[in-house]
Amino acid sequence: MTMPKEDTNTMRALQGLENNNPSVRLQAALAVGTTPDPGFIGKLIERCAIEPEFYVREMLTWALTRHEASMTVPVLLDEVRSERAQARSQALHTLSKIGDRQAWPAITPALLADADDEVARSAWRAAVVLVPEAEERELAVVLATQLGRGERETQLSLSRALIALGKVMLPTLDAATTDPDPRVRTHAIATERLWRDPDAGFEFAIEEAKRAVALGGAGQKGQ
Repeated sequence: MTMPKEDTNTMRALQGLENNNPSVRLQAALAVGTTPDPGFIGKLIERCAIEPEFYVREMLTWALTRHEASMTVPVLLDEVRSERAQARSQALHTLSKIGDRQAWPAITPALLADADDEVARSAWRAAVVLVPEAEERELAVVLATQLGRGERETQLSLSRALIALGKVMLPTLDAATTDPDPRVRTHAIATERLWRDPDAGFEFAIEEAKRAVALGGAGQKGQ
């Protein structure tokens, strides 16, 4: 018996997502996103957890956003609790792209402080997209506990998340500029400078903040 063309295309796409060639996986994810089908959701999410290539993961995320949020969000929320760091990270990243605020309760303080930097960064990005306005100040307080964490890329991600919250984060950030930990103070000062002068660039803001901390203060605010 001849298999219907739609079934053949579905089978080809599913097999393509597991192909050893990343270009084939990319094309398969593109095909799935171009013609959304609820039957693909499980495989897309499963692949997100193990896909080694960044650009393929981005296409997988795009393909998921092409499906109904009512079908993808519940499955993604399960992935957020996965033991596999990449599964958590990609699920959070995809939730931030979908933007369904019903996912907000899943962005827990534990995720925002996840030991894996990539998971934490994805959680920060998702949090500022999904947070209800009434909870923005509380989120700023939680995010500020991560100031001073990690290397430049991680610190820049946190600074961007705080800045995305707008003025509501300024009191919390201001308090952090006097933290006993010099790494926290430096990061807080740099974030504040970046908020006031977005064109300055993070590296410049960090170097200026280091000088301010070395001199024993937070520098001249507003400069």
